[in-house]
Amino acid sequence: MADLITNAMQSAVEERIFPGAVLLVRFRGHLAYQGAFGCAALIPQSEPATLETVYDLASLTKPLATTTAIFCLIQDGKLRLEDTLHAYFPELQGKAIGSATVLHLLHHSAGLPGWRPLYEEIAVQERQHPGFLGSQAAGKFAVEYIGKEPLVYSCGTRSLYSDLGFILLGLMIERVTSFSLARFCRERIYQPLGIQRLLFVPTVNGRSGVDRHVTVESIAPTEDDRWRGRLLRGEVHDENAYALGGIAGHAGLFGTATAVMTLADVWLNGYLGRSSFFNTDLVRRFVARDSNTLGSSWGLGWDTPSRPSSSGCYLSRQSFGHLGFTGTSLWIDPVAELEVVLLSNRVHPTREDTRIQQFRPLIHDVVYETIVGQTSRAEGG
Repeated sequence: MADLITNAMQSAVEERIFPGAVLLVRFRGHLAYQGAFGCAALIPQSEPATLETVYDLASLTKPLATTTAIFCLIQDGKLRLEDTLHAYFPELQGKAIGSATVLHLLHHSAGLPGWRPLYEEIAVQERQHPGFLGSQAAGKFAVEYIGKEPLVYSCGTRSLYSDLGFILLGLMIERVTSFSLARFCRERIYQPLGIQRLLFVPTVNGRSGVDRHVTVESIAPTEDDRWRGRLLRGEVHDENAYALGGIAGHAGLFGTATAVMTLADVWLNGYLGRSSFFNTDLVRRFVARDSNTLGSSWGLGWDTPSRPSSSGCYLSRQSFGHLGFTGTSLWIDPVAELEVVLLSNRVHPTREDTRIQQFRPLIHDVVYETIVGQTSRAEGG
């Protein structure tokens, strides 16, 4: 039956939905499927994808770094969901976004637009003041830039997925902890859990700064980027994250499928009351859909299944997950105890092909039918 999963993944490679990918599935606490398919790189030469390939996780940064960091700060009593932005960003006092709370940003209901080309403004500053890119001054510039944005709706009334809100959350974590987001995640989350290959890759003076656990060669390249004039490998694909030095609340995290699954397992076990690392009640608060905002599918930093959903047709309403622009996804179903990690670099060598949007629900349905359905039939369910 696992052949159905393998065939679906191989077909996606053959149809060039992505050059290659890694799929990991855990079911009831055990590894039920793993496979690496196609190529990690197509240019300048072909390189095979392996289970150890490190991918640019893109917006999986939001739940696996920023949201998890906020969770830990709340659990540690150092932050509250009700805290307002201007309490940590005095420069936002009196600004439209200043009275939004941590909860609003996590719910994507603060009223901010989804995206702005912040990197273009930082690039202007870099030309005028070399060394500005990726500096603390760039982070402060980002806060002031976002603070000038008019809200597209009243805070708390609607939900609109926003990178800008998570940029603010990442910078808030740095102000609360006096650590970089990368260091706080590494020391408070990843190292205690024994996760080595889940990391930010900072860019200093335009150069990649990978740590000792990862080499540039182990990282799957993303786009042949016209703005930067080079093939991106070992540096974040997202332009705004790059302008902020590769460490940002909305993007910048890299990792292997195994590393992603390890942290996913902590969230699942927290939900099920099997974790000493995460408080169960708080986990369930974070992953529950916001019932107060009309039309929202969002919990706190986590999405939940809607129809149609990238998670397919079968995952329970209690499921939670997230997607990444580069071709990554994570879905967790606590009812079935199913975890699915799909990592790809579908933006290599160009972002133009978006057929992964149709493939994601298909592969989740195949996984569910093959692994959960087969077990249920065997058990007489």
